[in-house]
Amino acid sequence: MMDFSARLSNVINDDRHRMMALEAIRELALPDGWIGAGFVRDAVWDHLHGREIRSPSADVDVVWFDRHRIEEERDREIESRLRACRPNFHWSVKNQARMHARNGDRPYDSVADAMCFWPETATAIAVRLTPEGGLEINAPFGLDDLFAPKLVPTPSFLGKKRHIFEQRTAQKGWRVRYPLLSCE
Repeated sequence: MMDFSARLSNVINDDRHRMMALEAIRELALPDGWIGAGFVRDAVWDHLHGREIRSPSADVDVVWFDRHRIEEERDREIESRLRACRPNFHWSVKNQARMHARNGDRPYDSVADAMCFWPETATAIAVRLTPEGGLEINAPFGLDDLFAPKLVPTPSFLGKKRHIFEQRTAQKGWRVRYPLLSCE
């Protein structure tokens, strides 16, 4: 059995741009703070396709959780701080404690719980640096689909939200960009 956690750690640790972003998040010490989604997914899928490591070109999705600071202005303040120290990234910060309302879900309990309501299993993965410099992985659906590579909807997107999963898959152009990708 493959140790996907070790493989993911190697991919991220070998990418100085992603490590710089993770260091910036660690310095902020956000409660339950992570970087996820395309930051992780694209790094692995590029690696699996034999592509050279490159700086994240899309948003760097910072997710955190604090029920007591749910105002959107707080996210904008954090983005400003991140741009000031690492202006080479397109920061997108979202406190997951308020995102359930936008998504029509029940209130979330944590970032890991919120990720269970993201559209794809391979996107519902986040990472952060420990105080000692190790990589911590948050993957409520595991890493198998990420490394397959396979697009699979999360349970929340199997029913009435399936069309959103299908639209995202088409709009993102993942099948063209990543020819090894299979879709469920």
